[in-house]
Amino acid sequence: MGEHKDDLRKIITTLALKNEEIQNFIYSLKQMIENVEENSTRVHGELEGEFQSLYSLLDELKEGMLMKIKQDRASRIYELQNQLTACTKALESSEELLETANHTLLSSETDGFTQFRTVKSRMGDQIERKEYYRQRAGKYMSCLGVNVTMAPAFRLSLKAKVTDNMSHLMVDFTQERRLLQNLHFLPVPSTPEIIVPDCFVANNSVSIVWSMPDGEDSGIQHYVLEHRKTNFPGPPRAKEEQPWMVVEGIQGTDYTLNSQRFDMKYMNFRVKACNKAVSGDFSEPVTLETPAFCFRLDAGSSHQNLRVEESNVEWDATGGKVQDMKIREKDGRGRGASPCNSPARCVQSPKRMPSARVGRDRFTAESYTVLGDTLIDGGECYWEVRFDKDSKAFAVGVTYRSLGKFDQLGKTSVSWCLHLNNWLQVTFAAKHGNKARILDVSVPNRIGVHCNYDEGFLSFYNATNKQLLHTFRMKFTQPVMPAFMVWCGSFSVYTGLQVPSCVKTLQKRNSATSSSSTSLT
Repeated sequence: MGEHKDDLRKIITTLALKNEEIQNFIYSLKQMIENVEENSTRVHGELEGEFQSLYSLLDELKEGMLMKIKQDRASRIYELQNQLTACTKALESSEELLETANHTLLSSETDGFTQFRTVKSRMGDQIERKEYYRQRAGKYMSCLGVNVTMAPAFRLSLKAKVTDNMSHLMVDFTQERRLLQNLHFLPVPSTPEIIVPDCFVANNSVSIVWSMPDGEDSGIQHYVLEHRKTNFPGPPRAKEEQPWMVVEGIQGTDYTLNSQRFDMKYMNFRVKACNKAVSGDFSEPVTLETPAFCFRLDAGSSHQNLRVEESNVEWDATGGKVQDMKIREKDGRGRGASPCNSPARCVQSPKRMPSARVGRDRFTAESYTVLGDTLIDGGECYWEVRFDKDSKAFAVGVTYRSLGKFDQLGKTSVSWCLHLNNWLQVTFAAKHGNKARILDVSVPNRIGVHCNYDEGFLSFYNATNKQLLHTFRMKFTQPVMPAFMVWCGSFSVYTGLQVPSCVKTLQKRNSATSSSSTSLT
């Protein structure tokens, strides 16, 4: 009967997951239908606008070219009309002058002979007067000849100033017509494909590699990469809380996201190609695992003088009094106000456990301590902390859950830490089991903590230059958790970090010579 129940539970779980996939797919289809309607309306309007712009441009060109023809026609007609008027006037003047000349010529011949005969009959033998009249008539005819040669007709050019050929204003739209006939929709780039085996995650960086189909010829100018974080290993869900982050203007077919904080287990990626005008479809999304150690600070177990806000902690001398007043006000209400019982944290990680230190079971007295809320029971973990170097006291390390509420980090056998003391005497030491080793190194303002649970290493580094500060070597007998202490100061914790490659290399190099907890004095 029990086996049948287990099988039935598996079937129900599988069916529930399948139903969720179908629901996500239905949501995607509905969203795609809305996108098709919206995008088709948009491209329809853009096409109408482009053609209207083309019509307007053709109308402007037409008006300009017609105006050019009108202006050229008016200019030519004006020149020819002026030339025609000048010729007409010259012709009329020439005809009048010609008529006058002919009339004068006839009149001078008749009058000359008449006068000559009259003089001859009167004077008889005065023959010499004939010569007189002949000379007078010659002078008259000479004057008339000069007037004729100066007529406008002789100064007039009988060549037209402009031509009547208008072929220079003709156009040939053969090439443009061919271009318009070949007008088609813009070529859309093909869909890229992300090459998952070539992608890798390391040092809080993600390198994505993709390729285009063979024969792609759509003038690709750049790529757009989108990514988002998720806690689901499968294909990206349609209703994802995290938004897509966009990286534009990528020139090659690979890209590396640097300095990432992996506060979720996975990341989704997709990429699309863009040419000068349009972009293609996104590639099929891929999901990459981004393993890193993430935890939150457990405000429910922290000392009352520590003000915990997200990953930041500040020592507050009045915090204890305020907390006591709040506790008295909430007397009888139980643990409902604990952050561990809030709706945002109702689903716990297998390693993230509700704190056992709530209310009066907080760290107290001089144990100004706050713990992380996630246990480390295997593998490698790395996190960093930036602290105020002027703090009177500060410590960072790991501890078993059995650390007492009055215990200080490094003063018991269940905790290991680096401790900075600025009170009375300045010391920077590694502490465990109430033993200490003074470290002859400069105090960094940011410390990296590397815990290799399986091999029994706990190393501290200068997070800026990765200088090894100290290494504890031991065999952990139970899970540990991050631990911090501050007095009259503050610090900030950075999680979601992978173990840097240089830290792994340094651990291997120094594993044989690392100082152990037994050497603390």
